Amino acid sequence: MANPKFMKPVQPDADLAAVVGSTPIPRTEIIKKMWDYIKAKGLQDKVNKRNINADATLLKLFGKNQVTMFELAGIISKHVK
Repeated sequence: MANPKFMKPVQPDADLAAVVGSTPIPRTEIIKKMWDYIKAKGLQDKVNKRNINADATLLKLFGKNQVTMFELAGIISKHVK
């Protein structure tokens, strides 16, 4: 069964809202929307698929030009209330 903590809607801050919208949504949905955005913009690294290259919008979230997919959950945690 899914952890209820991950199903509880959280409020994205302005930087995260630029990608996932400004209404409160569960973390699971945030991850899904992040991946939809990354794939739609072709930001997954061509050589190492585990890396995500930041565009101008994601740079505000990541604070650097590239992150690994494993860093995503931690980054999202810093941008929700």
